[in-house]
Amino acid sequence: MANLSQLMENEVFMAFASYTTIVLSKMMFMSTATAFYRLTRKVFVNPEDCAGFGKGENAKRYLRTDDRVERVRRAHLNDLENIVPFLGIGLLYSLSGPDLSTAILHFRLFVGARIYHTIAYLTPLPQPNRALAFFIGYGVTLSMAYRLLKSKLYL
Repeated sequence: MANLSQLMENEVFMAFASYTTIVLSKMMFMSTATAFYRLTRKVFVNPEDCAGFGKGENAKRYLRTDDRVERVRRAHLNDLENIVPFLGIGLLYSLSGPDLSTAILHFRLFVGARIYHTIAYLTPLPQPNRALAFFIGYGVTLSMAYRLLKSKLYL
C-alpha cells in the first residue's frame, strides 16, 4: 500500500490534486456569489434570513424569488451534480497509473469546461454554449470511468 510520500511523488495524483483545488475553489465561489446576490437584491427563502430588514408583514416582502439569484443558484447546483462525480472517478483514475499527459488533458478539459459553463450560465451566453460545456465535462468524466473500468477494475 502506498504511503503519503509515495502519493506526493505521483505526478498524476498531484496534477489531479491541483485541478481539483481549482474546480472546488470555483464551486465555493458559487456559494459566495449566491449569497452576494441574495443580500444585494434582498431576496431570501427563510423568514429568519430577512429579519434584519423588518418584522412581520414588512419582512415577508423579502421572501421571494429573483431571476438573477435563481440563475446563480442553478449554476451552483449544476456544479455539485458534475464536480462530485469528477472527484470520485478522477481520484480512482489518478491512482490507476494513467499516462501523465492523458490524465492532464482530462483534468484540464474538465476544469476548463466547468469554468466556461459557469461563464455561459451567468452571462448568459446563447445555447449551445452551456450545453457544449456541460457535455465536454460530462464526457471527460465518462472517459476516465471507461479507462478505469477497462484497464484496472475487475468486472
